[in-house]
Amino acid sequence: MDRRIDALDVLRGVAILGTLGTNIWIFTDPAGPLGILSFGGEPGVAETFLRFLSNGKFLGLLTLLFGVGLELQYRSAARKGARWPGRYLWRAALLLAEGAVHFVLIFEFDVLMGYALTSMIVAYLIGRSRRVVTAWMVAAGTLHVAMVGLLTLALLTASPSGGTGSPGGGAGSPGGGAAAVAYPGGWLDQVRLRLDNLVLFRAELVFIVPLGIVLFLLGARLMRAGLFEERGARLRSRLMAAGLGAGVPLNLITSFAGPAWFMVDRYLVAPLVALGLLALIASIVLGLRGEPGVLRRGLTAVGRTALSCYVFQNVAASVLCYGWGLGLAGRLDGLRPWWVPVAWAGICLLFMVLASLWLRRFERGPLELAWQWAYQAPFRTRAPAQR
Repeated sequence: MDRRIDALDVLRGVAILGTLGTNIWIFTDPAGPLGILSFGGEPGVAETFLRFLSNGKFLGLLTLLFGVGLELQYRSAARKGARWPGRYLWRAALLLAEGAVHFVLIFEFDVLMGYALTSMIVAYLIGRSRRVVTAWMVAAGTLHVAMVGLLTLALLTASPSGGTGSPGGGAGSPGGGAAAVAYPGGWLDQVRLRLDNLVLFRAELVFIVPLGIVLFLLGARLMRAGLFEERGARLRSRLMAAGLGAGVPLNLITSFAGPAWFMVDRYLVAPLVALGLLALIASIVLGLRGEPGVLRRGLTAVGRTALSCYVFQNVAASVLCYGWGLGLAGRLDGLRPWWVPVAWAGICLLFMVLASLWLRRFERGPLELAWQWAYQAPFRTRAPAQR
């Protein structure tokens, strides 16, 4: 049991820091999110490869882990004889509120809102029969593939050559169309921009929710199949063969295929790679013996404070890159893409240290503590009235 929990904490830590590996390209673009949405830049071979290393994979990994967490919540409720989904819907509502605040104040491409909406749906499916769950997975997967396929076809039609590189070239990228768009420098200006472009910035939810239904349910099913236990060795081997052996080469091809293939790259192929990463990291952690090293302790600490690290690392990246902070996105644009992974590594190191120090005194991260208080508050006030 302890080994399984260790694996989940490490996986969450990897997923959170890996998600920043995708988001850091948004923060470091002088045009900000407007640059990543332009589909007009050609970042070049080096930047395209660096983006390939993280794009979509860790979003998929994090989504699978949310499904595992939902399965654990369901098991806990079943052991206690509690009504399901019951209080879990309040947890999902709090996550939705947290995501909305995060979107407005900090980051345009927040994923918490999508996870909250997905969990509200999956909560009613998690205890159903295997046949019902499979039917929902097939239906949601079919819808997701159809949407990705239609949008990809539209992009290919609009640009028959498909272009080269990947979407979102910055001001320093060759041919970067986003350079003409200056991202507002003031924090309040950015908040206003998010609200004025609410539909544009929240459009990813259309893809996150159907994909999330599939990956949530798949994560729960893998948990039941013993993926994080010794008996799951054969299952992990199969997932690594599919996700790393087949998924990585396909992902490399779609990464360099041009902007028109961005949706296939991020929302179809990358989740396959995420399954391989899930199995690989679980196998590594389960195979470790002795006291954990510095890296494992740091990743575990980030995993145990995942919500806090996800939000605060985006705050740190904003302060580092935007004009109302240090403004490095504009100042260091001439050093792109090489300064970007350095910024990512620095933020990751910072949060591994901060999370480790925090957990020496507290059982949960700062946002986790506030979130737990908010979760329990309605039930604490109700208890005296029932006496």
